Amino acid sequence: MSKADPSKPQAALNIAVLTISDTRTSANDTSGDYLAESIAAAGHRCVQRTISSGNLYHIRKIVSDWIHDESIQVILSNGGTGFSHKKSTAAAITPLLDAGISGFGELFRHLSWQEIGSSTLQSDAFAGTANNTLLFCMPGSTGACKMAWEKIIREQLDSTHRPCNFATHYMA
Repeated sequence: MSKADPSKPQAALNIAVLTISDTRTSANDTSGDYLAESIAAAGHRCVQRTISSGNLYHIRKIVSDWIHDESIQVILSNGGTGFSHKKSTAAAITPLLDAGISGFGELFRHLSWQEIGSSTLQSDAFAGTANNTLLFCMPGSTGACKMAWEKIIREQLDSTHRPCNFATHYMA
């Protein structure tokens, strides 16, 4: 594993974005748009992007294919994490994980609590790793994606962030 060295250029990671929604299309996927634009602005590459209606097996197939693709280092999913009968993200993705990153969900809900109070209890935001791929799963609202990206994920994908980050695990 390489150590974070702020004097070196930031590592550019290949990231896939999955929007899970039965109402979003490529024309109105504001959360997916935000994530793709933020990925590029941070110096990374959005190499895959798709929308799934929320079918458990369709989500699992997409994510499995991306986990298997050695060129994809990070997957960002949005949607399907709320408290409803349509909640399918955790059921689809959790069985694919080799390890969870419990701190992401905890930190996300802490930050979310500061904005929306106790309603944050209804979020199953989570993260983990599978086949050397990082996965971050967040709610589908653009505000939630923005908070997760700006307050957690962007720094953790920045190879110059101290004292530690996830990006250094992917540096040559």
